[in-house]
Amino acid sequence: MRRRRRGGVTLIELLIAVTLVGLLTMGILFAMRVGLGAMDAVDRKFAGGRRVVGAQRVLDQQIAGLIPVQIQCGGPRDVPALFFQGERNAMRFVSSYTLEEGMRGYPRVVEYLVMPGEQGVGVRLLMNEYIYTGPSTIVPLCMGTAMDNRTRTMSVRLRPVGMGPRPFVIADKLAGCRFSYLLSDGRLARQAWTGQFAGSIPPLAIRIEMVPLTPDPSRMQMASVTVPVRVNRNAMAYYFDIDPPQPAQ
Repeated sequence: MRRRRRGGVTLIELLIAVTLVGLLTMGILFAMRVGLGAMDAVDRKFAGGRRVVGAQRVLDQQIAGLIPVQIQCGGPRDVPALFFQGERNAMRFVSSYTLEEGMRGYPRVVEYLVMPGEQGVGVRLLMNEYIYTGPSTIVPLCMGTAMDNRTRTMSVRLRPVGMGPRPFVIADKLAGCRFSYLLSDGRLARQAWTGQFAGSIPPLAIRIEMVPLTPDPSRMQMASVTVPVRVNRNAMAYYFDIDPPQPAQ
């Protein structure tokens, strides 16, 4: 009686099938890895762009929301002065716009400071915010007052701006960053940019010049910002006969 042959696969055929399935699986996994890597790179680029746009918006809104509050550094008879500190690498004022609450919360004492970057490479722009609840909030920053010969009013000397307990990094990896202020000489009817603010009249505009450390045309990077100060009332007009300066047309 003849033995019936059974159908099946040989060991070699099984090995070939397993190898082909393994190669196909590796190809799919490699393609997924490449795709996920590309998506991650695109997401990082868009996230960086969103951070830059958000930081520039914060700068624009906070400077535009400057409030010309008064500060009294001396005794009860001392005439209040304008609370505004403007230097080449630091700035301090009160703004109606806050990073956490936008225009909805209390005004904030806003501080900007240029500090060295990580490991001393380049510089970074930091920001501090403190809730402003009245003159008692800013009196501890006083270091005295002095007469401003240009406007015949009192200007205030404030403590240097520090890094603060919870600084927010506005811009990082910069080759340079500096502030300048557009001032008006009411008697001579002229305007000029300066790197040191002194006086009782708020500047007409503030410029923050930022230069990237490693320019990359493929990425959005922080650029220089010039923001007009929209103050329509002089904080010192109650004490002195001063009209607010008007920007040039």
